[in-house]
Amino acid sequence: MKNLKSKVLAIVFNVVLFLNTPAISSLPDFTILAEEYSSSVVNVSVVRKQKEKETSNKMRQIPPSSPFDYFNDERLKDFFRNQPQKRAPQKTAGSGFIISNDGYIVTNNHVVEDAATIKITLSNDKVYDAEVVGLDPRMDLALLKIDSKEKFPFITFGNSKESRVGEWVVAIGNPFGLGGTVTAGIISALGRNIGSGPYDKFIQTDAPINKGNSGGPLFNMSGEVIGVNTMIYSQTGGSVGIGFSIPSELVMPVIEQLKDYGETRRGWLGVMIQNVTEESAKDMDLEEARGALIAKVADNGPAEKAGIEENDVIISYNGEDIKDVRDLTTKVANTDIGKNVKIQAIRFGKIIDLKVKIGRLEGNEDSLKSKPSGEIKEILGLGLGDLTDDFRRENQVPGTIKGVAVIEVNEESEAFSKKITKGSVIVSLTHKRVSGNMTLQSTVKAKDSNQVHALLIERKRAGDEKIYIKVWRPELRLVSVVALSFSTED
Repeated sequence: MKNLKSKVLAIVFNVVLFLNTPAISSLPDFTILAEEYSSSVVNVSVVRKQKEKETSNKMRQIPPSSPFDYFNDERLKDFFRNQPQKRAPQKTAGSGFIISNDGYIVTNNHVVEDAATIKITLSNDKVYDAEVVGLDPRMDLALLKIDSKEKFPFITFGNSKESRVGEWVVAIGNPFGLGGTVTAGIISALGRNIGSGPYDKFIQTDAPINKGNSGGPLFNMSGEVIGVNTMIYSQTGGSVGIGFSIPSELVMPVIEQLKDYGETRRGWLGVMIQNVTEESAKDMDLEEARGALIAKVADNGPAEKAGIEENDVIISYNGEDIKDVRDLTTKVANTDIGKNVKIQAIRFGKIIDLKVKIGRLEGNEDSLKSKPSGEIKEILGLGLGDLTDDFRRENQVPGTIKGVAVIEVNEESEAFSKKITKGSVIVSLTHKRVSGNMTLQSTVKAKDSNQVHALLIERKRAGDEKIYIKVWRPELRLVSVVALSFSTED
């Protein structure tokens, strides 16, 4: 009986194995791609520029009875007070890839920003010096050039517009400084908007992307670069299967401009725009929620000269349909400066045709920005201002968040060390107050910068050691409570 059972099990196992053989054999083979293209992926090592800071004008007073009393001499104080203090140079590393045989390299802006020196290490361990050709902080891209007359292996861009969700992709980079590493996965989503900037249109992948992969290429199975790996979603710094790459359709125009001019030359329409929601579509009697709603028009800008007005809804740009704000932003940015473009818009329920001559964005960035009202109030290392519409747009602050804007943050403050950054919003403040013989906790909602500044001054003078601030932070995209100490202030 045992022999019979064993034979039956063996037959079942072989049948299952046979049935699954096609599935196993259909899995992609990454070996050829890895062998052929890894030599074009490089390690980018950076030593950042040292920043000088002046010593504080206030120096700790040494008691007269101390053996070091001579340091109280005003001449010595003046000497030490005026000496600049240099911070230790910061070393970082990322990835990049060669796009031409004469040594042009694409990487992320955040990898090489403020670089004093840049070293490029190839897969054969050869090291070369490199220089920055151009930077684009908006798209987080950088173009470098190896200082050598050698011919280098290179890779080419593919068309990310042809990419599909579920397609196999391969990432090659230098995670955790381990050297060339190949990981594979699929495209999880296309056109992903994560609120990091005006040109969000990321490829999302589950191919493991870790610290050090920034600036490396994302390949399709044809060996073409369809994206530049730029960030991950993670609370630990390691891959959790959610990585983002800048699609090649956005990368290529930027790289061409950096190569030709050393800077970007983006198109500019001169408008502030917002998405058309279901509610606003009903309010304006639109058939559907599509297009880009004009919220503001820059004085003497291309849009104003063309006759574009507030509350117009742009539905077509140069013959292409406009789905939303990002769609219009990307198309305008990639338009040649000085080009005449046909625009179709809806105004009071009627479709109108306009023609606009595209200007240049660089140099006109502040034409639509209004400064925070009133003077910036500084305390606890924070520069406080009112929460304006422009501040919300710049920092992608959700409409549900109410409070006071953090306009500036002193990098030497406790607030900065606790990751309260420019772009944060103070929602409320909590402190202790004494009522008779009882100590109570009091929470005050933050309404305007004057109110918050006055309350903090009041609590500091009252001798409070700490105050608890409920704050929304752009990097975390959530509200949390942070304790700040009055004792850390000079």
